[in-house]
Amino acid sequence: MTLDRLDAAILSKLLDDGRATMLEVSESVGLSPSACARRVKQLEDCGYITGAQATVDLGRLGLPVLALVTFTLTRQTEETLQAFEEAVLKCPPILWCYLMSGSSDYIAGIAARDINHFEAIHKSRLSRLPGVATLQSSFALREVVRRPAPSDLRAELARQVQP
Repeated sequence: MTLDRLDAAILSKLLDDGRATMLEVSESVGLSPSACARRVKQLEDCGYITGAQATVDLGRLGLPVLALVTFTLTRQTEETLQAFEEAVLKCPPILWCYLMSGSSDYIAGIAARDINHFEAIHKSRLSRLPGVATLQSSFALREVVRRPAPSDLRAELARQVQP
């Protein structure tokens, strides 16, 4: 699927307001709600839209500590990587996890109530993940910016749009 100007406008509107109703999106791009809904469905089916979620303040929910943990595995075999990733999927304190290039194999974000809670997660969960040789933790002091996409995404969308 190649994007046209309407697809780009729909994506732009949803980036601005992920809670916009289909009516609001359709009005902003000049389509009927049903035509807009079909396009949104097509954007989802083609992988341009991969989900929608609320962004919650974890601190207000009692999890103000964000630890960034890097993992180095004992081996980089397919089996070791797969076992680690499957275990990460079953570990609720892990908010996100990325396979990395460089000196660490993975980096993950972990939410905790406080340092003692993080220590308990470290001992009972993180250090027991399969294939872990070393892990190193750093703590986020303050969030500076969080974006759902790069702020110059509209320029990239415009570049990809087919006339």
